[in-house]
Amino acid sequence: MRRVSRITIAGVATAALAVTVSACGSSSTSSSSEGKSKGIGLAYDVGGKGDQSFNDAAYAGLQKAEKDLGVSGRDVEPQDNETDADKVQRLETLAKAGYNPVIGVGFAYAPAVKQVAVKYPKVTFGIIDDNTIKAKNVADMVFHEEQSSYLAGVAAAKATKKNHIGFIGGVDLPLIHKFEAGYIQGAKSVNPKIKIESQYLTQTPQEGGFSSPDKGENAANGQIDAGADVVYAAAGLSGQGVIKSAAEHKVWAIGVDSDQYKQAALAKYKNYILTSALKNVEGAVYDLSTSVIKDNKPLSGEIRGDLKSGGVGIAQSNPAFVKDAAIQAAIKKAEEGIKSGSITVKTS
Repeated sequence: MRRVSRITIAGVATAALAVTVSACGSSSTSSSSEGKSKGIGLAYDVGGKGDQSFNDAAYAGLQKAEKDLGVSGRDVEPQDNETDADKVQRLETLAKAGYNPVIGVGFAYAPAVKQVAVKYPKVTFGIIDDNTIKAKNVADMVFHEEQSSYLAGVAAAKATKKNHIGFIGGVDLPLIHKFEAGYIQGAKSVNPKIKIESQYLTQTPQEGGFSSPDKGENAANGQIDAGADVVYAAAGLSGQGVIKSAAEHKVWAIGVDSDQYKQAALAKYKNYILTSALKNVEGAVYDLSTSVIKDNKPLSGEIRGDLKSGGVGIAQSNPAFVKDAAIQAAIKKAEEGIKSGSITVKTS
């Protein structure tokens, strides 16, 4: 049986994102636990809550679900240099305590979710950014990040005054390659000769690529010194350093995952945040929680958000971005091409 999952945007996306996302996998019709769910368990990725990006988008989904569904939630921070065994223990603790669903925020939770889901078949587990777990009680929540990044590249190429832009990835991984590939393709669709700086902060998450604002700031300083006047970062917490650098140099930054123009912790930099490439992690968390707690028909299988369904998009919060007719026309043309299939966005 196939289910349709409605992604609900609550303050992180534009009206254009408020549409349905199709669940590619099947849903379970059995009860997700022996008794009533104690609430939602959420285990954060590297960087933790407060990254103003990926993890905070998940937290926003948790908060909305708590309010709308009338349940409690428990969110748990990661530890430095933790192992898969630590993640297993974290997920088991949440499941044993009666939380359902239990959601791992980030692909690093894949081994732990796979192991724990077998032990707790009546609990629904969710994992964001991984689609390798095939189990009736696991929802693989993934996105076409390359599509929103394409739009970010179009915006960057239209906004630059030097025909020179930059990309900073947190960790050199296939997931982040999608952000880079879409961004470069989008920028070159506007100007094939545009110069693009590209850099990864670390080779592994353990080295701090997603959790070190100082690394992001140093990388952005280098790209801006080299001539880039628009810098896009897909680097989690490290992206805060990129935004800080862009603001100090009075050039544009492009945010990621959440609408970073609207993040309170980044308010003093917001006039230099052109837009953000959105990934509706908030809606994914909310959707899975609703399917378990309210509908009693837990989602499972691969649930992939794309531009057409509203799972990814581009933020429209900065008035300077919204009022720029040339940028908006280029964005609209690109959106139409991706949705119609006339533009196929690369993933590497």
